[in-house]
Amino acid sequence: MKKLLFLGWLGLLAGAARAQATTAAAHLDVAAHQQSVLKFQADLNAEFRNPEESPLTAAERKAFAGLPFYPTDYRYYVEATLVRDSTSQPFAMPTSTARRPLYRKYGELRFVLDGQPQRLSIYQPLDLLKRPGFENYLMLPFTDGSNGHGSYGGGRYLDLRLPPVGTRVMQLDFNKAYNPSCAYNPNYSCPVPPAENRLTVAIPAGVRSDH
Repeated sequence: MKKLLFLGWLGLLAGAARAQATTAAAHLDVAAHQQSVLKFQADLNAEFRNPEESPLTAAERKAFAGLPFYPTDYRYYVEATLVRDSTSQPFAMPTSTARRPLYRKYGELRFVLDGQPQRLSIYQPLDLLKRPGFENYLMLPFTDGSNGHGSYGGGRYLDLRLPPVGTRVMQLDFNKAYNPSCAYNPNYSCPVPPAENRLTVAIPAGVRSDH
């Protein structure tokens, strides 16, 4: 169990680092967006090659040639209205193991995708907030119609940062959706996307998977 807990922390810390490195300011144009996605992909591949961050075994890292990604699609870079949840209480987040870390719902993001209204909740991992440098991390676990049909069947994650006070709009870039670490290694303990975070459409963007 201690190993599972430690590996669960590694996966979240890597995500928090990516979130901190991501600019959450103004909406990007097509060219700037493409460069942002390419950097995300390069950083994620670098994590998988790094023995201190990678969920892969030594043999798998040696053979690793890079993660498969969907082609970058600007349609999946969307503007969402943020509705804060100031009354939420800590809850035990289900994971892929018996571990139940405490999370709090930070708010809800509302947007339109493929002509359909969507809502996704974003969460703060309370234990991670205690670590210096990671106070601003927000996690968005979600599932969509592509799961098991081009993307990982257990859903994917997006990493976000705590927005400035008074923020009403946030950018969501599904081109930066990635698989939980347990998709590659069952020794990891990964949060399971809540039922409320099921999108009604498929998202052919971000990291691909054949399982």
